[in-house]
Amino acid sequence: MIGHQQTLVNIKSDLLNICVSSVDKHNTDTSTLLYKCLNHHFDIDECYFLLYEGENIKPFNIDPTYEFNFNGIVWELLESYFEHKRVVEIPQFLKSLTDFQQLSHMAMLKVDHYNIRGVLLLKPTPKWYAFSESEFFEDFVESVIKVIHMLNDNLEVRQNESQYRKLYNMTDLFHSTMDIDLILENVLVTIQENFPNFDVELILSNDQDRQTKVHIKPFDYLSERPSVIEAFVSGGITTELADDLDRCLLNAPIKGRQAIYGILQVSAPISYVFSSTQKDFIRMLAHASGNALENAKLYHQSHRLISDLQLINETSHRLNMKLDINEMFMFLQKQLMKSFQPMELCFVFKEKNEFRLTDASTNLFKTDEGKLYIDHVTKHFENSQDSLFIADFSRLISHEVYYKSLMAIPMVVEQRINGFSIVLHRDSYFFSFDSFKLMQSLIHHSSLAIANSILRNQLQEMVDHDHLTRLYARSYLDKFVEKALLNDDSGMFLLIDIDNFKLINDTYGHQVGDEILIQIGEQLINIVGTRGICARWGGEEMAVYVPNILSDEAIKLSKHIVETIPETTTPKVTISAGLITWKKQQPLEFQSIFLQADMALYNAKNNGKNQVCVFDESMLFQS
Repeated sequence: MIGHQQTLVNIKSDLLNICVSSVDKHNTDTSTLLYKCLNHHFDIDECYFLLYEGENIKPFNIDPTYEFNFNGIVWELLESYFEHKRVVEIPQFLKSLTDFQQLSHMAMLKVDHYNIRGVLLLKPTPKWYAFSESEFFEDFVESVIKVIHMLNDNLEVRQNESQYRKLYNMTDLFHSTMDIDLILENVLVTIQENFPNFDVELILSNDQDRQTKVHIKPFDYLSERPSVIEAFVSGGITTELADDLDRCLLNAPIKGRQAIYGILQVSAPISYVFSSTQKDFIRMLAHASGNALENAKLYHQSHRLISDLQLINETSHRLNMKLDINEMFMFLQKQLMKSFQPMELCFVFKEKNEFRLTDASTNLFKTDEGKLYIDHVTKHFENSQDSLFIADFSRLISHEVYYKSLMAIPMVVEQRINGFSIVLHRDSYFFSFDSFKLMQSLIHHSSLAIANSILRNQLQEMVDHDHLTRLYARSYLDKFVEKALLNDDSGMFLLIDIDNFKLINDTYGHQVGDEILIQIGEQLINIVGTRGICARWGGEEMAVYVPNILSDEAIKLSKHIVETIPETTTPKVTISAGLITWKKQQPLEFQSIFLQADMALYNAKNNGKNQVCVFDESMLFQS
């Protein structure tokens, strides 16, 4: 009896030393001291203390991220095995676990009036049996469970202190940086320092910058697990026992004041149960990172908005400098390439109700592979004027494609689509939503400038051409000839008049007369081609100017024109023509060309018509 009492005194002394030792922050391995105490007094080689927490009992002072095969059991289930005994055999479901195979018995550790509970798993020895039958065993149980409870509380306080100190330091860092990479890196580091054997993943929504160096997973409503979507939508922590992954997942929303930016996902062994303290820590970490991300995002967004406005202003200013259509599209191509870094780009423009690929497009869109994207976008814009923002194009079709990210913006003027632009990138989720909005603004501002350019071209076309024959107008011819006299080395001017045209009108009517004018105009264009220009001089008179041509060749060309007209007109008509040629060594005045050509034409008319007459000086003296 005295021996058992002395054992109890010695054990309490050891427990007191353990409590004192636990005050030293550098000595947190108090569980080892407990095990040594039992070994010293009862020769017990191996044992485990299970402590009540919540509704379960869990191993005491085990690293919370250690993949222990036993992570807890409902207290009431284990309590039912004891009935009226303090020490009983370990049930088979516990003994089958690898960690407990060498143990045979378990002792109830419970003090009702303190509401503290636990279980000691062990392999009894003779000393243990003898002591457990003594009157001092109850006192031993109460002392041990109180000390374990106190040690557990101290351990939890220290762990919380360490965690929250790290959280404070990280929050302090968050308030001093606008570096998104640094924020994300510190979130991962902080979690992994506190839970080194758990897996951590950042799942960020699509409006984040794609250039981050930290590995992240894009948030995708179509493929995310329901628990992740629930956390993202509700803004609260969710947990999931993922049997397919054999993991327990905790999803904490990365939440700022304005929005939720993603999910911080912590993955533990499937049997692990996150404590309320751990959940609170992860929740606060995710919340702090959400606020930091939001601040950094708003900071970068303000700079980006300024840059975007400058880009839009520069683009609008440049496009309103009376560039032609091709120059506009080439400029837009450079702007889009610089701003969005696509791998491929095209502009498709509508002409005569058909979409045409412009020269400012990359080569991909001239192939069958590129045509797949154009056809998809064209079909969309047949029914809608909404822009397209596709994160993964391969999901919309039945086969794999190389380019997955797509943005397509229509060029809309007065509620009509005049064309559209497409940008592509190989990586899915490459373009951010901010990029999408910026491209919409660029194309919207450009659409009006392009439409105005088209109207200017159409108006200029009407001014420069005769509406009936589609030959150039006389005003255009005058400017062309005046410029040619300054720049060309030689040239010819041929003035043409239809013989007896009044008779044609009187005989067949003015409609046939107009047809004759159209036929002659077509023949002049066919004969002259791109060598020179053909114009309607006025009434039944037309003119041809060809630069850099020798006199002999000019005469030959003029005769060919005169000979061809009767053969290609219905009803048949003939023409008379006056020709003037010049060389840079013998320059002519602008008005002299027209005057001398008119004299030569007059001479051709008076000499029988249906011929070409070349001007010479003697005509100046004819009356």
